[in-house]
Amino acid sequence: MSSTQKPFEIPTEMRDFAEKGVQNARTAFGTFLGSARKLAETVQTSTQTSQTGMGAAVARGFDYTEQHATATFDLAEKLVRTRDVKEALELQGEYMRNQMSALQAQAKEFATLSESIKDDLTKAQTKA
Repeated sequence: MSSTQKPFEIPTEMRDFAEKGVQNARTAFGTFLGSARKLAETVQTSTQTSQTGMGAAVARGFDYTEQHATATFDLAEKLVRTRDVKEALELQGEYMRNQMSALQAQAKEFATLSESIKDDLTKAQTKA
């Protein structure tokens, strides 16, 4: 390390390489998630689950996965640009607070969806 370089400073070339890597990973994950979502929609259509609580739960699961992945990639992009450890820790703390809040809201929604699924199954058993 040169005497003029700060201990946490990342060379520009390394930072550019890291940013490009995060962008490539985000693109690849988006492609994967899009394919998985299309497959799930095809399965739901062929099995008649899209009209049920189960179909809603699957759709929300994909939505939540996408939200969490986006938040994680956003954090990675911000971390690549940080100038010191304090800033990196602040970003990590903010990310964790936001993720915990999102997880709490999502757990509540999944609890509601679970009730809907239970009702759907009860109705299906009654008809059988």
